[in-house]
Amino acid sequence: MTSGKALAADVAFVESALGQVLAGVRAGGSASHRSIADYLMRNPMRGTALKIEEMAEGCKVSTATISRFARDIGFASYGSMRSALAETMHTAMQPVEKLRNSITHRKGAVAPGDACLESARVNLAATRGALTQQELDAVARKITRARTVYVLGMGLSSTYAAMLAMHLQPFCQHVVVMAGAGGTGVAAGHLVHMGRGDVLVTFSFPRYAADVMRLAQFARNRGTGVVAITDTPSAPMAGMADHVLYASSAHMVLSSSGVAAVAVIEALVVSLMVSNKANLKKAAHLTEVISGYLVNGDG
Repeated sequence: MTSGKALAADVAFVESALGQVLAGVRAGGSASHRSIADYLMRNPMRGTALKIEEMAEGCKVSTATISRFARDIGFASYGSMRSALAETMHTAMQPVEKLRNSITHRKGAVAPGDACLESARVNLAATRGALTQQELDAVARKITRARTVYVLGMGLSSTYAAMLAMHLQPFCQHVVVMAGAGGTGVAAGHLVHMGRGDVLVTFSFPRYAADVMRLAQFARNRGTGVVAITDTPSAPMAGMADHVLYASSAHMVLSSSGVAAVAVIEALVVSLMVSNKANLKKAAHLTEVISGYLVNGDG
């Protein structure tokens, strides 16, 4: 699964019964079991085709450890676990394949611009299927209660961070865009002020910036809550965050598409705005303040 349409299947796998078992092992199992669970969650489709020797090599463990892992999570053998993995992935991919086929069988050649817009539509559809209002509300509450909200993105993702910060400023006590003109050096300088009661919101999309993961881990070590906005459950930031909001980012030419990322930002901000009466009053007051500076801005 290499396209953005795979996001819905990835999320469906993570939320399946087997995915939940693997997530539990990855969170609290032994070191070797965590390694296997993490590998399977990052490569569920590949795992359906690997022999036990290949799986052991990929996880850097012995074949005996792989067999023991399969038994410990309720399967009679490695083969039984692999079959269950294949069945789970088949179920997860059915709606994805239906969408893929509907696009493939359309008549006539598609112009690049039309293909790009169609890709954006698919990314938005996949994102909507992976995003729940409950998760948006949980993140909105976390941001609202934070002493300071830090937002971090590198490269193209820095524009998403700036957009979120601009939207949050009227509703939060203190919002800090971590990566300014100085890049990682400036971002690292903010870490000394982080601690419990703060929230770090990270943006991480292909091509993933390693510095985002390093800075987020440092923030976690200081007790700061971490929210990740990223593209798939197998993305590097997904396993490091307290909350994850997924935005499908596949594109046929660019390294990633930002359409769904912007939509998730707007969905999060709107969820935060309507979460309490105080924020609604702030929004109304903001409109009054800025209306005089707008064209025909008589309120």
